[in-house]
Amino acid sequence: MTDAEARSRGPRTSKGTRRRTELLDIAERILIESGHGELSMRAVATAGEIRLGHLQYYFPNRSELVVAVLNRTLEQSLRRLAPALACTDSTELFPDLVRTLLAEQDDHGLVRIYTEIWALAARDESIAEAVRGYYRTYQEHVTDLIRDHNPRTPEVVCRTNARLFTMLIEGAALFRSGIAGHPDPDTDYALVATAVSLLTAARDH
Repeated sequence: MTDAEARSRGPRTSKGTRRRTELLDIAERILIESGHGELSMRAVATAGEIRLGHLQYYFPNRSELVVAVLNRTLEQSLRRLAPALACTDSTELFPDLVRTLLAEQDDHGLVRIYTEIWALAARDESIAEAVRGYYRTYQEHVTDLIRDHNPRTPEVVCRTNARLFTMLIEGAALFRSGIAGHPDPDTDYALVATAVSLLTAARDH
């Protein structure tokens, strides 16, 4: 762990953990209510009523703040997926997993966080790298899932299907969140079937 990574985790006390959570909540609220253009270290410090230097003890710069926001959303998503992931029967696991992921897209605040961070990434290479790192982790989880349930599948197929699965689900957010479209039952049915096929079709290789 680098010094910057250690600092970005903040103090390991319950008070420090609560403060870090509060600051992440503020960052998310700014993204949802005001947009990425208003997300700055100073804005978060002001809203949190702390000095900028104190904020930098938790998050040395905006990029690391965004990384923390992304990591927290991934952790929260994995907790929501835990019941589905506990299933050992892939015929039930995969459809439930996809439906749970799609249900997350009904949270317009969560979708707004992602879209605002994507917009930041288009202009800030350090944030773009954070976003790429987030999706690498996301794809690793999907790769592990495919591999665990399809042990004979070549690694390249596991990784390719995981990448396609991630692209399909994340792209669907734009068309199901009101940004580029709205949910449609028939399309959702086909979407679930297509996503599940990416997790299971590798058995034919």
